Amino acid sequence: MSIQPALAGSLFIVAAPSGAGKSTLVNALLAEEPGIKLSISTTTRAPRPGETHGKEYFFTSADDFIARADAGEFLEWAEVHGNYYGTSRLIVEQEMKSGTDILLEIDWQGARQVRKQFPTAAGIFILPPSIAALEERLYKRGQDEPHVITKRLLAAGGEIAHAPEFEYAIINEEFNVALSEMRAIVRATRARFPQQAARNASLFAQLGIHALQSS
Repeated sequence: MSIQPALAGSLFIVAAPSGAGKSTLVNALLAEEPGIKLSISTTTRAPRPGETHGKEYFFTSADDFIARADAGEFLEWAEVHGNYYGTSRLIVEQEMKSGTDILLEIDWQGARQVRKQFPTAAGIFILPPSIAALEERLYKRGQDEPHVITKRLLAAGGEIAHAPEFEYAIINEEFNVALSEMRAIVRATRARFPQQAARNASLFAQLGIHALQSS
């Protein structure tokens, strides 16, 4: 039996419209699942009070960011409100080679860029149980003015339209159920044959399962 060589770690992409509960689910997952880390983005915006380089973001200059983007160092990147944001391909690959799973919280456009370099990444789209529930959550959150919430709701339809591009869809109606489904996806992805072979190379060699050599 032959298999394609793979990185020991798995890559997860999580996207959702604003207010669907993505960050709350991701934070709960990270607290419960060892071996999975949230990717830290690189940005050209100035640090806010309390932010630390290498914790919330990797902060850099616009010139450095553009040079690195031109060199292909980012899995995905975009310009948002005059600042650049991106995910370092080099850091992600280094972590995955060591067996660490990486989770990216990005939008559907970033997900498209990532899939070009990591087509086996597990894509998870978080859906609200209804638009009415989404609106209610945005108001309860108390972070935005009514006109901003209206803009977020209008944008949500366009974002949700890209849910079919993702491998998994989780309807976040009951938080514990949604979290359980996320855990199941993570554990099933870790059990994919290529990941198991990369994590357990010695065992697979003993069993006579050898990686397919590139021609």
